[in-house]
Amino acid sequence: MKIRVLAFFLSVLISITAFAKAPKVGVALANFDLNFVSILRTQMVQEIKTLNMDGQFVDAKGDVALQVQQVEDFINQGVDAIILNPVDTQGVMPMIKAAQNASIPLIFVNRKPEVTLPANMAYVGSDSALGGEMEMEALAKKMNYKGNVAILMGDLSNEEARERTRATEAVIAKYKGMKVVEKQTAKWQRNEAVDVVSSWLLNGTPINAIVANNDEMAIGAIMALNQAKAMNILVAGIDGTPDGVKFVQNGRMALTIFQDARGQATGAIEVTRALLDKKKVETYNWVPYKTITPENYQQFVTVDQGK
Repeated sequence: MKIRVLAFFLSVLISITAFAKAPKVGVALANFDLNFVSILRTQMVQEIKTLNMDGQFVDAKGDVALQVQQVEDFINQGVDAIILNPVDTQGVMPMIKAAQNASIPLIFVNRKPEVTLPANMAYVGSDSALGGEMEMEALAKKMNYKGNVAILMGDLSNEEARERTRATEAVIAKYKGMKVVEKQTAKWQRNEAVDVVSSWLLNGTPINAIVANNDEMAIGAIMALNQAKAMNILVAGIDGTPDGVKFVQNGRMALTIFQDARGQATGAIEVTRALLDKKKVETYNWVPYKTITPENYQQFVTVDQGK
């Protein structure tokens, strides 16, 4: 009898311990070196602790194959959920299928997968096309709806680079006095943008404005323009990074579109927690943009942000 009673209490203790055990969340990020991703990670670390979970973060370093392996490793380690910031938004099916087969919730953040999401999966982020539209409409107004525009694109394996560019071109096409004269990827990177814009300037094509898919490339464009002493070309970006806001403040960047990295990170963790708790969530969870200009930049000076 004593043995049976002891066994009963032992089983209860094990059940209580299992219940109290913090869920494990694997977070697979595209590239730690990207400022926006760095902000996502910092905020997610805080939110994971706040919601009593354990997080493990891995860096794909921009390598799709490595990211697929990292997700498979998370599954083999027995994580309870996976958060994914995909390297390639068109190359997510292997990871979706792996998570489905393991019955593990998969939550995409910041980069929207270009597939229909099945049950137990969700996306938290912003509407890429809307960001590009807002950026170009605000810049077109500053240009009095006329002039030559050059476009700096992000990594074309990313949905946000393609969608922001598509939206930018659609806005330009609306105005008869505007046209695209240059378009090239700088892969989200400041240094790449310096090289691209320097090449454009050497080509001698008249450019009135440069619209970049993110702030880092916009800042690279400004650096190239400074070197060439071409100070009359308007530049716009997206993200509202601390550096981007500073360039708006000092008048070198015409505007930027604030993309809320902290809001996306917080939303991703909240959706993850809800799915683990078997609660119903929206498949697409949108975080709004805001336009930052010389007139309102003060509101964003203290915002911890980046891309």
